[in-house]
Amino acid sequence: MTAHTWYLLLVLTVAIGLLIYLINSRLRIHPFIALIVVTIGTGLAAGEPVAKLTGSIEEGAGGTLGDIGLTLALGAMLGRLLSDSGATDAIAHAIVDRSSNRRLPWLVAAAAFVIGIPMFFEVGLIVLLPLIFSVARRLEGDGATKGSPYVLLGVPAIAALSTLHGMVPPHPGPLTAMTGLHADLGLTLGVGIICSIPTVILAGPVYARWIAPRLADVRPDPVLVAQFTGADRNDAAGTATETPPTGPAEGTRTDTLRRAGVSTGLAVTSVLIPVALMLLRTLAETVLDESSNVRAALTFIGEPLVAMLAGFQFALGVTLVRGGRSSEATRSSLTDSLKSIAAILLIIGGGGAFKQVLQDSGIGDAIASAAEGAHLNVIVLGWLIALLLSLTTGSATVGIVSATGIVAPLIGTGGGLEASLLVVAIGAGSLGLNYVNHAGFWLVKESFGMDLTQATKTQTVVQTLVSLMGLGMALLLSVLA
Repeated sequence: MTAHTWYLLLVLTVAIGLLIYLINSRLRIHPFIALIVVTIGTGLAAGEPVAKLTGSIEEGAGGTLGDIGLTLALGAMLGRLLSDSGATDAIAHAIVDRSSNRRLPWLVAAAAFVIGIPMFFEVGLIVLLPLIFSVARRLEGDGATKGSPYVLLGVPAIAALSTLHGMVPPHPGPLTAMTGLHADLGLTLGVGIICSIPTVILAGPVYARWIAPRLADVRPDPVLVAQFTGADRNDAAGTATETPPTGPAEGTRTDTLRRAGVSTGLAVTSVLIPVALMLLRTLAETVLDESSNVRAALTFIGEPLVAMLAGFQFALGVTLVRGGRSSEATRSSLTDSLKSIAAILLIIGGGGAFKQVLQDSGIGDAIASAAEGAHLNVIVLGWLIALLLSLTTGSATVGIVSATGIVAPLIGTGGGLEASLLVVAIGAGSLGLNYVNHAGFWLVKESFGMDLTQATKTQTVVQTLVSLMGLGMALLLSVLA
C-alpha cells in the first residue's frame, strides 16, 4: 500500500467520524444534511476535481433514488392499504385465533413475519399492537402464563418485524444494499428468507419464553390497552369484566377493519403478490432460455417496481371494494404514507451520493487494497461497519448506505451469492445494539410501558440477537455454498 492509499483511508476515517459527530452533536443535524456535507468534504480532501464532484453527487443520489425511490414509495402505500383494508388484521387473527396458549408466541411471530414483508418495523408494530394486547389480556385473565404475557407476545413480533425490515427486500435497507452491490433480486430475497427463519425463531419465541418470567412487571398503560383493544377502560385497569365495544376507540383502526370483512385469502394474496412475482422472475432466469418470451415477461413483472405496483393495485381494489372505504379517504391515507418515508428517501439519496464520491475519488480502490492486504472477510467487514455506524448515528439507513458504499469495491460488479449474502449481513449489522438513539427503541419502550432496563432487555437484546444470527447465517451459507 502506498502513502496515497494510507492518506485516502485516513480521509475515510475522518469522514465517518465527522458524520457521527454531526448527527450526534448538540446541533443534531439531520442525517441527509450531514451526509451531503461529509460527501463534499470527502471528495475535496481526496482530491476529486471540483468540476467532477457535483456530478458525482448528482449521479450517486439520482441513480440510487431512481433504483429505489419509486419502489419504496409503492411499498409504503401498499403497507398502508393492507392496514386500511383490514388485510393485516385478517392475517393476524386467522393465525392466532383458536390456538393454545403455548403456541401463541410462535403464531404471533408467524403473523408478524407475513405482515412484516411489506411493512416498516414501526408501522408493523403499530398494526400488531391491538392483536398483541388483546391476546395478552386473555392470557393475563387465564393466569396460566409465567411472567408478563405482553413480553411473551411482544418479543416474537419485534424479532420478526426487525428481521424482515433489515434483511429482506423490498424493505429500503436491503433494497439499497442490493442495488449498490449489484446483487440479484430473487437470489437476495431467497437468501434473506432462509436466513430470517432461524433468526426469528431464536430471537423471537425462544428468547421470549426465557425473558418473559424475568420481566413479570411489564404491563402497558391500561388506557393505551383499552384504546388499542376497544375494551372497557375500567376492565383495562383490572376493575371490571370485559364488555363488547360499541365502536372503535378514537385513533384506533382495528375494530373498523374487523367490520370490513376482508377474507384471509385476499389478505394473504395482497401481502404475497410482490414476493411471488419477484421469485417467479428468479425462477424464469434460472430455468428458461434467454430467447424465451415467457422469460422476458416474467422478468418484467418481477422487477421490484412492477411487482410492488401489482401488489399495490390489488390491495387498492381490496380497499375500495371490500374495505368499505371511500376513494377520498383512501387518497388521504396514501398521502400520509408518503409523508412518513420522505426523510428515508433523502437519507438514501445522501448515502448514494457518498457512495459515488467514494468510488470516483479513489477511496473505494484504497479500501479494496487495504482489505486485500489484511485478508478481512468481506461479510464480517460489511456487518461490522453497518453495526458501528447504526449504533453511533442512530440510523439503520445511514449504517446500510454507508457500509454498502465502503464495501462495494471489494466484490466488483459480478453479483452472485456473495453479493446477496453481503446484503443480508449489512442489513443484519444495521439492526444490532438498537438503543436510546433509535426511534424504534422508544416506540417499544412506551408502547409496552417499560423502563429503560426492561426496554434494553427486550428491544436492544432482541435486535442484537437478530443481528448476530443474521451474520451467522450469512457466514454459514457462504461456507456451505
